[in-house]
Parts: sequence; C-alpha cells; structure tokens
Amino acid sequence: MNLLVCGGAGFIGSNYCRYVLRTVPEDRIVILDALTYAGHRSTIEDVLATGRAEFVHGRIEDRDRVRQILTEHRIDAIVNFAAETHNDRSLLGAEEFLRTNVLGVQSLLDACLDSGVQRMVQVSTDEVYGSIGSGKWTEESPLLPNTPYSASKAAGDLLCRAAFVTYGTPVLVTRGGNTYGPYQYPEKLIPFFCTRLLTGKKAPLYGEGEQVREWIHVDDHCAAIDTVLRKGVPGEAYNISDANERQNREVAAKILEALGMDESRIKRIPDPRKGAHDQRYSMDSSKVRALGWEPQVPFEEGLRQTVNWYRENERWWRPIVESEPYRRFVERFYGPVLGEDL
Repeated sequence: MNLLVCGGAGFIGSNYCRYVLRTVPEDRIVILDALTYAGHRSTIEDVLATGRAEFVHGRIEDRDRVRQILTEHRIDAIVNFAAETHNDRSLLGAEEFLRTNVLGVQSLLDACLDSGVQRMVQVSTDEVYGSIGSGKWTEESPLLPNTPYSASKAAGDLLCRAAFVTYGTPVLVTRGGNTYGPYQYPEKLIPFFCTRLLTGKKAPLYGEGEQVREWIHVDDHCAAIDTVLRKGVPGEAYNISDANERQNREVAAKILEALGMDESRIKRIPDPRKGAHDQRYSMDSSKVRALGWEPQVPFEEGLRQTVNWYRENERWWRPIVESEPYRRFVERFYGPVLGEDL
C-alpha cells in the first residue's frame, strides 16, 4: 500500500512511519509536512534513510499540492496527523488552529473524493469530548470541547462525518489519549518537564497537579491507528486509550524519580485559563480492541524509557528549546509566573 502520512515529521506521525516500516515491509510512505515549529527534518532522518519513504514539503490546506501527490504517487490511503495540537498555544491565538485543523481537513476530504483514495484516517484527540467527572466516554458521547484547540479538532471530526454521510468518503476518525514517547516537541508535559529539568530549570505544574489524564505510549497509539486504517469501518470513530489514568503531579513525581531529582525542582504556578481547566479525561476503547488491538507498553516502563531518551538525545531537543520561536512561546505563556526560572 502507498500511504500519504500528513504531518509525518511530527511526534506521532514520525513514530507511525517507523511503525509501518517496521511491521509492513511492502508499504511505502510519502510524508507531507509543512515543517512548522513542531515539525523537523531531523525527526525523520532515520525514516527517510530506509529508502521506503520520501518527504514532500507542503501544507494540507494546499489542495492542488495534495491532489498532485495523490496522483503522482498513486496513493492508496491517507493518515492525517497534521494539526496544531497544543492547548496552551491555542489560548494565544486560534486562527492557525482553524486553518490547519478545519480547512486542512476539508482539503484532504475533497482530495479523497476527487482521487478515489481507498481510505483516510483522521487522527483526533480525546479532548473533543471536554471533561468528564466520572465514568468513560464512548464514541457516541457528545463533543463538548473547551479550548480553541479542542474545538478545532472537533470541527475536523464533524467534517469527516459529514463527508462520509454526504459523499460516502471512506474516512475513519481516531481519538487518542495523552501520548508520550520519543521525538515529542517539548511543549507537552513530559518532554517539557524533561528538557527543563535536564537544563537545570524548574518545571511548572499547574496548581496542585490534580488534573487526571489517560496516558498511552506512542508505539501503542500508532499500532491502534494502523489497526483502524486496515480493519476499521469507514464512517466510524474509534477511541484509543490505555485505561491508564494519572494525576499530573504523579507523572511529575515519576519524571523526577527517573532523573534522580526531588520535588524542589517543581514550581507550582496558577493556571492561565480564565475558565475551568479540564479536570479528567477517560475513554472506553473497547471498540478498537474488538479489532484485535491491545496496548503493550506499561506506563512505568514506557515513561522510564522516554525520560532516558530525552537524557540521551540532547542533540535533537537542544536546538529546539534554544530556538527563538520556542523561547518566545515560553516567555509569553509562562514568563509572568516563572520569572527568573524562565
């Protein structure tokens, strides 16, 4: 199968490419990525070196570019990871999120309709559901997003549903939990904490860190996405979760333990959101498990491996955290509360 992996130079996208190349020897991959702040050629050097993947620079919003790729490379299926993904960044401005997560998705759906692509998987997030006090979301739960980021992802999900109902576009949606692992851009909690602690800075924790998230290792997430691509039913959504709920402060404590540091390296800060911070995410993933997928990486083991990866791969993340765009984001978002620890 010839795959177009959109956003393949990012965190989950690049790991998905590695997963496919490792498990499906006959598949070939075209990576389409705009290489914005979170996408880097250095992330996919090993992927491209296999000779079974090639890179195309471009945006999913560019309809002509997408159609050209689908035709020239005889693409059989699209897996779309391309997205603006950071809640905190979305609070500073939503326009870019709407451009990529809404208009970009529609561009891909239009291209599918015109080209006869056999399948498209839209990679979404559990955050489209909002926050849940008890119990678990199913794929039938209402979409109640609470940030510009999650609202833009929910809009993309609904466009996929509309395309399937109206045109029969063979699109499937996956909604993953908080994902961690190697090559994650250091804005998200685990790599943000790791890189700050490894550079002698304190790591900021919102309030008492009581927010609950459901964590899944990127290898397990990628395996589930690929299962949906090959076995899922078009028009359906699939929750992807590891049933592994942790408070943020527990995750922070395990990172400190892995690095041999104590709690004095954590700085508690007020939440910048004017409204309520989503307190808990939890999903029922029995639907994707019925396709034959099960998570394989225990959280404690996966987290230790991830912390060690950041400790051993400073050459990958150091240029990012020292770059001007990254420094500007940290200063703008955390500067007022981190002060001299910035």
